Amino acid sequence: MREVYIVDYVRTPFSRSRPKKPEKDVFHKIRGDELAKIVLDRIVEKAGISKEIVERIVMGCAFGVWENWAYGGRGISLLAEYPVETATMITDMQCGSSIASAQTASLEIMAGVCDVAIAGGYEHMTRVPMGMENQHISPNFRLIQDERYKKYEMNIGFVMGLTAERLFQEAKNITKEDLDEWGLRSHRLAYESLKSGYFRGEITPISAEQADGSVIVVESDQSIRGDTTLEQISNLPPVFMPNGVITAGNSSPLNAGASALLLMSAEKVKELGLEPLAKIKAFGYSGVHPAVMGKGPVPASKKAVEKANLKLSDIDYWEINEAFAIVTLYAVHELGIEPERVNVHGGAIAIGHPLGATGARLIGTLARTLREKEADYGVATACIGGGQGIAMVIERV
Repeated sequence: MREVYIVDYVRTPFSRSRPKKPEKDVFHKIRGDELAKIVLDRIVEKAGISKEIVERIVMGCAFGVWENWAYGGRGISLLAEYPVETATMITDMQCGSSIASAQTASLEIMAGVCDVAIAGGYEHMTRVPMGMENQHISPNFRLIQDERYKKYEMNIGFVMGLTAERLFQEAKNITKEDLDEWGLRSHRLAYESLKSGYFRGEITPISAEQADGSVIVVESDQSIRGDTTLEQISNLPPVFMPNGVITAGNSSPLNAGASALLLMSAEKVKELGLEPLAKIKAFGYSGVHPAVMGKGPVPASKKAVEKANLKLSDIDYWEINEAFAIVTLYAVHELGIEPERVNVHGGAIAIGHPLGATGARLIGTLARTLREKEADYGVATACIGGGQGIAMVIERV
């Protein structure tokens, strides 16, 4: 199997989505596939290559319906004016969609099917909402109503916030205060990274028309709150159940955005004289019970690290998606990770979680972190609605 390298990484800023008040989303006039077009344009420009050498585009989207439907990915590549010969595909693994797209593209390069691929994802949670707010999806409610499927507890599994509440109930030695403190940590680390200019290394600014007709340049993630306090977070009410612990302060918000990774074989990297960010070492995925989908990163990460012939103690830095603080803290406890090595530039609670775009952001930010810290190995991992986990191990080069 051939080696695969992450040559470059870009993303849009992540807006704050407002399905019921769309005018409050700075990207409310930009479609999701147009956000994807922006990163497909920018990734080759940033790397200094032509679109003609890209053989494969694999993009992830958790809700690929309505405007997000992309004709098998073809609509996006044509919007970005890639050659008609460039083959495309859309993947759906919910919150792990663009880690899955990176895995798919990597396997094709490893197998010699292609040498140059772009993997990423997009989501617009204002224009195409998630869950029951989306009139264009229709879950099969037999999974709830039919007695033979009751064992999956999809009355909980279909509602991500309820799965987080269940995980909290099952977790040991994790308190509501821990969740809120992790939420505050996420905002503080992200705000420090924003102010230091760190995110400029991955974000491409976007000119966006607003509701009043004005045009603003969006250069940073819109959900980061540098002035929030622990008291403010702690006083937020539970969202999903009375007397619950899951609040807006310890959960990721709704967002819109896109991300992309440029992947190449070792031979192509050498031929073009490029300096890659990292090498893809291994990946893994796992199924868990749908009612505790937040457990997914634990078995998936163990599998990926084992496939890389490493130990958990060999991993220098982690990007564990903060769909909910309980997911990240559960993984930290179960995997025995030092918190100081996790989400060092903030996580999804602050940066945002546009579902299909998140995985490539985790991988790309991790690759940049390894270079910044001169560290060797990292793991990017996410939980997945429906009861799954996905993980990727990368190595600094």
